[in-house]
Amino acid sequence: MTSDAVKPCCSPQAEAKQQDPMSSYHSQALKVAPASAEQRAALRAELVPLKGGFFEMGTRKSRFAQDFDSPRRKVKLSPFKIASTTVTNAQFARFVEDTAYKTVSEQEGWSFVFHLLLDDPKAHPQSPPGLNWWRRVDGAYWAAPEGPESDIATRQDHPVVHMSWFDAIAYCTWAGLRLPTEAEWEYAARGGAARQKFPWGNQMTPNGRHMMNTWQGEFPHHNSQDDGHLGTAPAQSFEPNGYGLYNTTGNVWEWAQDFFENAPPKAGPLSNPQGPAQGMARVQRGGSFLCHVSYCDRYHVHSRTQNDPDSSTSHGGFRVAVSDS
Repeated sequence: MTSDAVKPCCSPQAEAKQQDPMSSYHSQALKVAPASAEQRAALRAELVPLKGGFFEMGTRKSRFAQDFDSPRRKVKLSPFKIASTTVTNAQFARFVEDTAYKTVSEQEGWSFVFHLLLDDPKAHPQSPPGLNWWRRVDGAYWAAPEGPESDIATRQDHPVVHMSWFDAIAYCTWAGLRLPTEAEWEYAARGGAARQKFPWGNQMTPNGRHMMNTWQGEFPHHNSQDDGHLGTAPAQSFEPNGYGLYNTTGNVWEWAQDFFENAPPKAGPLSNPQGPAQGMARVQRGGSFLCHVSYCDRYHVHSRTQNDPDSSTSHGGFRVAVSDS
C-alpha cells in the first residue's frame, strides 16, 4: 500500500500493479479459520434472498468516461442472497475476536483518513499528490478509524472502514460467504427499480429530503452536514430500498468480487457475469459520504470506481453475499 499515486476520484490509490492472485495478503485471507457451523448458519440466515432474473445494468451515458458504466446492457442472474447492510464494526469485531486476524492497515501500520475527521490534520502532513484531503495516519485502522486516540465505542452499528479487498475476503472466508459480483451488487442496489439513478427514483433529494449520506457544502473544506453526518452514518440509516437493503448509495464504498476492466462493458445479454479473469484493481460500488456533484458524484446505483485490493481508507467497507443453492 503506497501513498504516492493518484486516481480520478475522491479516494487515494496504491501504485497500480498486476495482482498476484496468491499474494501474501490474499493467502492470509484464505487461511482464516472458519466460524462454527452454528455461526455460519446464523450469518447466512440474516441475508436477504433475491430471485435474480433479467435486469438492465449500467446507464445510458457515463458521467465519467473512465468508469465504463455505460451503455446499458441486459444481464441475467441466478438467485442469490445478500446482506441488508454493509458489515458493521460490531460484526467485524466478532470476526477478529474469533480469528485474531490483522487487517492490511494494521500490518502496514497506517491508513488514509479524510482530513476533516482528524482533530489536527496538520499533525499528519503526508498526502497523495493532488489529494490533500487525504492524510496518511500512522496507527489508523478499523478499530481506531482516526488514529491511536480514536475508537469505535459509539460506532458499533456503523460500517466497518479501512477495509482492503483482502480484509473483506478474510471475513468472507470465516463467515462462509463471499463478496457479491458487480452485477449482483447493482441488481440488489437498485431494489427492483429500472433505469433510475437512485433506489428511490431520479431526484437526489425528493421534496428536499435527504435519502443518503453524501457531502453537502463546498468539497473538501466545508460540509454543512445537512444530511446529519460528517463521516459514516449507522449502517441502517435512511430508508431501505425495494429489496430491504440500506445505503446502497452513499455512506461507504463497497468492494465487489470483480477485477476492474479498463474497457467498455460487453454487450448483453450476459448470464452471471464474473468480470475479467485478471487485472490490476478491484471494483468498488455505491459512492460514499465524500461524494459531491462538484467533484465525484459517483453516488448512483450504476456508479463504479476501482482501487487496488490492498488499499484502505476511512470510507471503504463491504457487504457480503452467497449463492442461493
